[in-house]
Amino acid sequence: MNKNQVMFIAGSIIFVIYIYFYFTIILRQHSGMRDDNLKSHDSNDFDGMGNQGRIPDKKPKNRAM
Repeated sequence: MNKNQVMFIAGSIIFVIYIYFYFTIILRQHSGMRDDNLKSHDSNDFDGMGNQGRIPDKKPKNRAM
């Protein structure tokens, strides 16, 4: 084996190890974000604007009387 083949094999091993850890980090972050999104889901917020478009359950008190 000459020097070029040894360097190619060493570089390939380092590259494969880098890609493996890169994808494990991505998968861990994705699962963490998925868990956070499941905990903070608001089933009534269909338009994404928060409470602005909701109709209140109670009638407001008439303070003029």
